[in-house]
Amino acid sequence: MAKVLIVDDSETQLFSLTKIVEGEGHQVVTANNGEEGVEMAKAETPDLILMDVVMPGLNGFQATRKISKDKTTADIPVIFVTTKDQETDRIWGMRQGASAYITKPVDKGTLVKAMKEALGA
Repeated sequence: MAKVLIVDDSETQLFSLTKIVEGEGHQVVTANNGEEGVEMAKAETPDLILMDVVMPGLNGFQATRKISKDKTTADIPVIFVTTKDQETDRIWGMRQGASAYITKPVDKGTLVKAMKEALGA
């Protein structure tokens, strides 16, 4: 069982992603914005982070950059789960240190596969 941090400002998205992740037998912790996500990554040291991009304040790209540059959280894989579906967004997201980039609405099979790959399972 892995600990997965889900960072999203939408309660609906948090609920649906939590349902998928817990359905795979993992523990979930959540954050409602990028700043909180960075703080939770340091405090909880999750095994994986699911990160939204479009959030108030610190967006997902910025939060991921902070997480990947901090030596205490740099090894935590991040999967972007976002509505931003342009190829430039995908490329930029991967440059921030993400291990995968998934667009909403989320296909459960795609998310589960990306999670397994990121967790080395």
